[in-house]
Amino acid sequence: MNKQELENRLIDFAATIIIVASNFEKNYAGNHLAAQIIRSGTSPALNYGEAQSAESSKDFVHKMGICLKELRESFVCLKIIEKANLTTDLKNLSIAKIEANELISIFVSSIKTAKTNMK
Repeated sequence: MNKQELENRLIDFAATIIIVASNFEKNYAGNHLAAQIIRSGTSPALNYGEAQSAESSKDFVHKMGICLKELRESFVCLKIIEKANLTTDLKNLSIAKIEANELISIFVSSIKTAKTNMK
């Protein structure tokens, strides 16, 4: 997968997160987790853009690590949303969970490769 394809997947993931969050129950928990998942779910796309302009290999690994942390946070948040029945949009919720898991694997591998290349 090239850089543009990964960026597009991250943008699509962010859009899916926004769609999922827009369908949450309108209560305290729904509002809280909607705001949280929108922050963590859109962050990887934005931080990946920054990683592409990294000033060094160390900076690249750091920014990719931020993307990974945000993806993991999003994945856990999606599981909480599912368990708490905060949305009826189970199709997009499932798509977001699968994509978060796949993106996590991609970032783990990319970071590992970048660290190996730094040696």
